[in-house]
Amino acid sequence: MQNIKAIIFDFGGVIFNIDFNKTCLAFNDIGVKDFADMYSLKNANPLFQHLEQGKISDDDFYITFRKLSNTELTDDQIKTALNILLLSYRKEALNTLKVIRHKYKLFLLSNTNNIHLQAFTKLYNEQIGEGSLNDYFDKAYYSHKTGYRKPAKEAYEMVLKENNLSASATLLIDDLIKNIEGAKALGLQTILLEDGVGIENLNL
Repeated sequence: MQNIKAIIFDFGGVIFNIDFNKTCLAFNDIGVKDFADMYSLKNANPLFQHLEQGKISDDDFYITFRKLSNTELTDDQIKTALNILLLSYRKEALNTLKVIRHKYKLFLLSNTNNIHLQAFTKLYNEQIGEGSLNDYFDKAYYSHKTGYRKPAKEAYEMVLKENNLSASATLLIDDLIKNIEGAKALGLQTILLEDGVGIENLNL
């Protein structure tokens, strides 16, 4: 890691604790037995990709999900099961961001959707209660607002171009290897965050 001027952080698994298994179990409990085949960290049905790219509204997502899953679940049932994977903010990570803000430009780059954004914004108010998540970064980029999901090159290029960043002087910290590889292909420096390692454990 050399001559770093800016750091791009992933959200889930880096700044925020998540557990996909909880959502899979929740959908199983309400009759969607194949949810893990529809959506996971490694793969996503086009419906979820469209939701995370802002190509479909929340209401249309619920309607289409009912058709795909052949269920009559309510919007609230789907929303609750989707959001149950959202656990808690990593306070050690947030404290680290505060400490390093004077050293680097900091950015958030997250594959997410409006349903999750509303939920983890509410959780921030409940768990942290001071300011907002966006206060820790020069700018936060959410895929459903930008239209680009990692590891698409456009997701990284948007951050670089909008903020006049050099790829070689920019570091991506993410917990998914495919996102790391996407960034490496554009010349960014990278750190793959392994299980049990937090950004507070890195020499930033």
